Amino acid sequence: MKRPLFLKFVLPFIQWYLLMIILAIAIDYFLHSIQLVWVGRYLGFAGTFLIAASFIYSLRKRKLIKSGSPKQLLMLHEYLAWVGSIMLLVHAGIHFNAVLPWAATLMLLIAVASGLVGKYLLKKANESLKGKRQLFLDSGMSDEEADKSLFFDSITVDLMKKWRLAHMPITLVLGILVLLHIISIIIYN
Repeated sequence: MKRPLFLKFVLPFIQWYLLMIILAIAIDYFLHSIQLVWVGRYLGFAGTFLIAASFIYSLRKRKLIKSGSPKQLLMLHEYLAWVGSIMLLVHAGIHFNAVLPWAATLMLLIAVASGLVGKYLLKKANESLKGKRQLFLDSGMSDEEADKSLFFDSITVDLMKKWRLAHMPITLVLGILVLLHIISIIIYN
């Protein structure tokens, strides 16, 4: 029998998420150790630019631009958003001195998590569930027996299908918080 969905898809998702956080901490620690803390400020600009550039995929998906392969643009979106998020986490570092940066960083972490759900979990978990079901049916199980055997996997997939309902509003809130952060920096610095 194949591995459960949790081990096959959820665990790699957790690993990518933790890798992002660990890299951000390691880079921040490195910058502090060589007395280049000021670089973090500029990583905020670079990270914001990369995340904004990743929205080319969204423009293509909504047919606002016509050029580019949707599959390649999705991969670019995922890569740029992940790397940009690392840069923004380094930018945030441990230098929270106001509510707005805390809120923006929290929304960034939530937005990345919801994006990773879509990337790593939903598509592959759905394919795996269909494949497992077909194997059970091919081995002579009835529909009812197959459904009973896949009950917990089915619940997992159904919960993951809700990711789109969360990812878009979370990303919008993140964008608003980033704009407020930038405006407050311009006004008060």
